[in-house]
Amino acid sequence: MSDIIHLLPDSIANQIAAGEVIQRPSSVVKELVENAIDAGADSIQLIIKDAGRTLIQVIDNGKGMSATDARMAFERHATSKIRSADDLFALHTMGFRGEALPSIAAISHVEIKTRRAEDELGTLLQIAGSRVESQEPVACPVGSNFSVKNIFYNVPARRKFLKSNDTERRNILTELERIVLVNPSIEFTFIDNDIEVLKFPACGLRQRIVNVVGKNFNQQLISIDIDTSLVKITGFVGKPESARKTRAQQFFFVNGRYMRHPYFGKAVLSAFEPLISAGEFPNYFIYFEVDPSTIDVNIHPTKTEIKFENEQPIWQIISAAVKEALGKFNEVPTIDFDTEGAIDIPIHDPSKNVFQPRVNVDPSYNPFKSPSRSGYQRPKFDLDQLYQGFTKDKESLDIPEEPQPETNIFNQDNKATPEKAVSEMVVHYQYKNRYILTSVKSGLMLIDQHRAHVRILFDQFLTQIEHKRGVSQRALFPEIIELSPSEAAMIPYLIDDLEAVGFDLSHLGSHSYAINGTPAEITNTNPVQLVHSIIDKSIDSGSDVKEEIRQALALSMANAAAIPYGHTLSAEEMNRIVDQLFASPVYKHTPDGKTIISMLEDDMIDKMFR
Repeated sequence: MSDIIHLLPDSIANQIAAGEVIQRPSSVVKELVENAIDAGADSIQLIIKDAGRTLIQVIDNGKGMSATDARMAFERHATSKIRSADDLFALHTMGFRGEALPSIAAISHVEIKTRRAEDELGTLLQIAGSRVESQEPVACPVGSNFSVKNIFYNVPARRKFLKSNDTERRNILTELERIVLVNPSIEFTFIDNDIEVLKFPACGLRQRIVNVVGKNFNQQLISIDIDTSLVKITGFVGKPESARKTRAQQFFFVNGRYMRHPYFGKAVLSAFEPLISAGEFPNYFIYFEVDPSTIDVNIHPTKTEIKFENEQPIWQIISAAVKEALGKFNEVPTIDFDTEGAIDIPIHDPSKNVFQPRVNVDPSYNPFKSPSRSGYQRPKFDLDQLYQGFTKDKESLDIPEEPQPETNIFNQDNKATPEKAVSEMVVHYQYKNRYILTSVKSGLMLIDQHRAHVRILFDQFLTQIEHKRGVSQRALFPEIIELSPSEAAMIPYLIDDLEAVGFDLSHLGSHSYAINGTPAEITNTNPVQLVHSIIDKSIDSGSDVKEEIRQALALSMANAAAIPYGHTLSAEEMNRIVDQLFASPVYKHTPDGKTIISMLEDDMIDKMFR
């Protein structure tokens, strides 16, 4: 019997590795741009077509490669960063495993032009499906020019599961934002379908954050700067009033690398908890510098999950640093020295004598005594005259008759049965301005007033979107909203549904929009925050189906417009909510699965009194 275990061909092994490293076009962008940063480039240009399906091109002015290095770079585990196992724990660069380029070459057509400064000619290398098609000298500028075409052309199953162009383009922008935010000294240019969409010039960190997130965010940033023996923490947190309903603007970076770290995120949230409402999340851009030997970046193929050796003490440092920054922000008063008509504060003149002020007081004065010839005496009042008219005959007073005892609806003499009487006199009670209590045949029903209203409004907004029947309330003064690149990428995808529900947006250029009108059902809600929330929810959901996007839009608006907890309801309002809730086809749960109704059965109530 022959042996059944054999080695996979390199081409197949590279395709399997590509499944972990290269998941979508944004993965290619991440790997190529990080390689350009490692090459020492200070200007990087990203060009895509058809959201990366047709072309992903990265041009840099880094140090380039020789002909031999260009060929070796596409071999598996070929790297210039690792010589021994110890080097894994002393990394200061982005890429190090030597998997990215061979994985990319295994599932696409790759062309690279590269030249070093000391070489007269560069190298042109063409690879398709891990097979080198040609290599020849070529005239080209110093640096590297990578072109990745027809991604997943030889893996149709992977290409089939790519999302729409809008979704893939949004993922590319998100990946680019993470790289741009941690490399402010590098100039980045993004060209989409031959149109220059973004250009980030080299600048300081604060200005780079403002360029990415929006210029209105500049006034919301509070700086953080703390240096300890374990970690150095710098960056910015947003003011409490800039908190959002989503985690869209939350970034951690360690040693120049973006990372996800929910544990450290809780440290920041703990510092903000007394200052923001429940369900809101602070914005932060926090940068860590630690000894590379105390972290492990090799636990995930995308290197976004990083393990820290001193997680618990760093948690305490983060929390203390954020609290200190917020404390300084709250303690420093704002004084406008340019205000006209300021109060004139006198300056002490030691040459002048200072006298204690004197006040003339009559110690014999008594306000409860009136002067007379015989001295002071109390004024006389005619008490009978004071109460005149209050004592009249009982017959002349408008006194109602003695109230008759109420008829007991449960009295045996009453022909109406208890069930019928209760059904005809439904009464709702509000408990702690949060729940609506009502009696039903099986017991006591408790209804969450906010969630019930969310369910009702969600159905209304979804119907308006589907039938385009939303009513817009024009704004007297339009609100201006500044969007980040990834948020602006969602507007074309959402604009039809936003207009269908009642929003009126006009493009002002770049990533700015004017909110000229809002849905008539939305009151007492900041339209800028609402639009941000809608876009963030759509980005977080990653939805590609139009119906899912519409549901996310309707749910965001319903959450914003629903009756809040703590709001006192009248009997008429409670009746209306209960009636509209039970008219919904799905009344027990909110659209995102939260319980609306809870029952306290008669049997449970009876047991309480046994």
